[in-house]
Amino acid sequence: MTKLDLVGQIADMKEIDYKNTLAIASIIEILIDKGVINRNDIALKAFQLENQTLDEIRDNRLASVRRNNQG
Repeated sequence: MTKLDLVGQIADMKEIDYKNTLAIASIIEILIDKGVINRNDIALKAFQLENQTLDEIRDNRLASVRRNNQG
């Protein structure tokens, strides 16, 4: 892999990151506009997730999947 290839891949990743961020922000704004959630909900969940370890997040997701598969 050349330096030019690496720079190109980084540029592609930045573009993908931007598009993903824009999509997430758009979804959040639509949910807020429709009254499904509010900005405090987002802030609280971000705070909670930021303070969890990756293992805790994985464990919570696995438990949720198991609950959904049982019901």
